[in-house]
Amino acid sequence: MRNWDSSFMNLSPMFEPFLYLRKDISNLQRWPEHNELNKLCSVPNQRIYTRSGKSICFIPQVVGKHRHEQNYELKIYLTGQVQTRANNWHDFFNALVWKIFPRAKSALNQLHYQAQLSELSVEVVNRCALRDAATLFDESGVIIISSDELLIQLIKDFEWKELFWCQRTVLLSSMRFFVFGHGMYEKALNPYIGMTGKAIIFEVKKDFFLQDLLSQLNSADLMLEQFLLCALSSSADLTPIPLLGYPEWDADNCHESYYENKKYFRECRKSR
Repeated sequence: MRNWDSSFMNLSPMFEPFLYLRKDISNLQRWPEHNELNKLCSVPNQRIYTRSGKSICFIPQVVGKHRHEQNYELKIYLTGQVQTRANNWHDFFNALVWKIFPRAKSALNQLHYQAQLSELSVEVVNRCALRDAATLFDESGVIIISSDELLIQLIKDFEWKELFWCQRTVLLSSMRFFVFGHGMYEKALNPYIGMTGKAIIFEVKKDFFLQDLLSQLNSADLMLEQFLLCALSSSADLTPIPLLGYPEWDADNCHESYYENKKYFRECRKSR
């Protein structure tokens, strides 16, 4: 899907975190310019900042510069400037995630910055385990919120059919998935069997689900920020999640047989 479509949120329930932006986005009849992205991602008295105190600003990507990947996070941390490709879903969703989860995005950026400084000081060529995990979550991350300890354990045990089918009613009232990774949002434009997110799971009290959507997103952002800064160390801290198993995230998952696809709903690997 290359062309602009202001009604993209209708393509999948995975776009739920963007719903309160629907009116602003539906008014865009073409790909948003960088100034429009900056306007969309800021409101009076509520700007987005890096953890170095710089105001986030989306700018055109600098073409022809060497070491773009290495400099990308450094530049964000030091200047607040996020290089963003025009007419590009991947980068568009990255900007929206900055809007929805500003604290967590700032925390990820600081992790990259600090890790890169350490790597440069000892002339390490490859990314460290922490940066690998930060990149993986930034692209494919999912926030899972649940007030039910049993459901959380089913995820850890890879008991997908029990989770998504047998406990379906409980799941819908006691567990929510919020997509975080902008790469995963791009895939949601054309969902396919095989879509697998990398999750961080939070257990909450039942009253969490009495909040409106925006309040839930703000709470999730705060919890995720603290986890990223204090607990994330490697990709082993991320749990694989077959996203299309979540009820109604695929029209076909209303049938029990849907969850018998072992190539997608994989069993937990046994330790030797």
